[in-house]
Amino acid sequence: MGYELQAVIAGDELLRAASRGVAGARVVPLRQGLSLMPMTDEVFGAVTDGSAVRALGFWKLPGGFEISLARWSAAGPVAYVEAEYFGGVGEQRAAVWADGALAVGPLDVPARKWMVRAVSPISQALQQLGVKRSLGGDEFEALGLGRHRNTDDWMSSSTS
Repeated sequence: MGYELQAVIAGDELLRAASRGVAGARVVPLRQGLSLMPMTDEVFGAVTDGSAVRALGFWKLPGGFEISLARWSAAGPVAYVEAEYFGGVGEQRAAVWADGALAVGPLDVPARKWMVRAVSPISQALQQLGVKRSLGGDEFEALGLGRHRNTDDWMSSSTS
C-alpha cells in the first residue's frame, strides 16, 4: 500500500486566515494546535501564478506559491511537505518559511525502510513548527499524519 501527501502545515489560526481566499482550500485540524491544507488540484490551480512548477524541487508546489508561503509566514512558521512511498521506499521533501522568508530547506532525502524517521525532511520541518514527539515516536506520528494514505483523503476530514 502506498502513501502520498502534498500539503501546507501551520498553526490552525494562521492557516485558516491565510487560506480564506484560496478557492477549494480546506483546513484539517491536526494535533498540537497545527492544521493541514491539502494541495489538491483545485488549490493548485487557485494559487499558481503560472510560472514553472517544481519550484524549489518539489513535485507539486505551484509556481509562485512560495511567495504566498513567505507572506503567510510573517504571522508564524509555515511548512510545505511532500511524501510519496510505496512498499517502504520513497521520497520526502519539506521546507519551512518563517518571518517572511524561506528559513529551512528545501530538505530532500530518499526515504527507505532503514532511514531514521526523526531526521526525515518532514520531521525536521515539523520540529521547526514546534511539534513535540512522543516517547518512541516521531513528529510525523505525533501529528497523526499517517491518518490518511492519500492527499485527497484529507479533504473528507476538513472543517472549512
